[in-house]
Amino acid sequence: MPEISEQQQNHQRLQQVNQALGSGMFVHVRKLLQNMPAYDIALILESSHPKSRAVLWQLIDADNHGEVLEELNEEVRKGILKTIRPEKLAEVAEGMDVDDLAEVLRTLPDSVYQEVLSAMDSQDRGRVEAALSFEEDTAGGIMNTDTITIRPDVTVDVVLRYLRLRGDLPEATDSFYVVDGKNHFIGAVSLAAIITAKPEVIISTLIDKDIEAIQAHLSESDVAQLFEKFDWFSAPVIDDKGRLLGRITIDDVIDIIREDAERSMMSMAGLDGEADTFAPVLKSTQQRSIWLGVNLITALLAVAVSSMFEGVLSQLAILAILNSLVPSMGGVAGNQTLTLVIRAIALGHVGDSNARILIQKELAVGFLNGVIWAVLIAGVVAIWQQNLMLGGVIAFAMLMNLTAAGIAGVAIPLFLKRINIDPALAGSVILTTITDVVGIFAFLGTATLFLT
Repeated sequence: MPEISEQQQNHQRLQQVNQALGSGMFVHVRKLLQNMPAYDIALILESSHPKSRAVLWQLIDADNHGEVLEELNEEVRKGILKTIRPEKLAEVAEGMDVDDLAEVLRTLPDSVYQEVLSAMDSQDRGRVEAALSFEEDTAGGIMNTDTITIRPDVTVDVVLRYLRLRGDLPEATDSFYVVDGKNHFIGAVSLAAIITAKPEVIISTLIDKDIEAIQAHLSESDVAQLFEKFDWFSAPVIDDKGRLLGRITIDDVIDIIREDAERSMMSMAGLDGEADTFAPVLKSTQQRSIWLGVNLITALLAVAVSSMFEGVLSQLAILAILNSLVPSMGGVAGNQTLTLVIRAIALGHVGDSNARILIQKELAVGFLNGVIWAVLIAGVVAIWQQNLMLGGVIAFAMLMNLTAAGIAGVAIPLFLKRINIDPALAGSVILTTITDVVGIFAFLGTATLFLT
């Protein structure tokens, strides 16, 4: 029998839950949810109508609420959190990692946020407030304070006895961090080294001092690049004075990568990266109307350029037919370059040192593409309309627009990045405006000079 893909399994689980929910079989739904991991439950919530989510949340085992909240996207989580009383949320928070709990609390209104904090015990409150003191998209904002530290002057035997007394380890523990009496980070000792060393060995002899600690203010995208560069499983986080604050593990980095990818994809369409697929109609309409309005303004600019050549358009109807061809080709070519450069920026491949080289390269690519397609379209139009001059006009306009598209596809995201605007969010709209205006002006302007 053919294997069922993970996506098909998710659809089957969703169908089972919806059928049982629609039939009023709430006990059966509860049993189905009890046998699912938190990620799959979160997926079902995100794939359900907002009215069904409230019912499903009540049927989820209370012990799993924290884990499910961690897996939900921000918009869906906000809807769920509105239904939870602050004192109940404080109970849910007891089973959550500090970094995930901090992320949840940031989405709450200030009044509710303060109520939740006051309902926590002093130890948990202190750890959460420490995490909340850092910006959300920094290493300090995503770190987990649940980590094991050891002193350099103790023996392996002392560490092993401590671990036996502790009984368990924080999730994803592969190393222990060595600190001095003032909690300054010295280095790391791998779990494997502790287990295989002789009991009388001093910890200071096992320290890997090449482990690079992450500064708490470092951006999360830079953190992800460091994990990729060094193939880390976990990494320590320190403050400006070198004191150990916590650690970041690979599961946090995977979340960063996934969220960045989703955000970039959604931003290309002018949407929020955390947008709820099943959000209410009015809310979705409002979210999408903003960039539709921006696009309308830019489209009107292109229309205004066309209206400047109303006379030549009325004389030669064929120009009106061909008028959309040049901007369309420029838009496609520009978006190819734009996408390539946005990806390169995200991966850290492009900076001030090599931006000029990239602009020169894309200028050459745009010009070469312009020559190829200008010759092709000129031949088609000249044969079709039996007008060699018309073919030359559209060839010139095509060459100009594809060249401009190549330059704009590089320059726009680099400029937006410099002024701290997400290139994926605004780049496409600006690029479309440029290719439309340049294409229309080059085509109709040239036609006015040589065909009238």
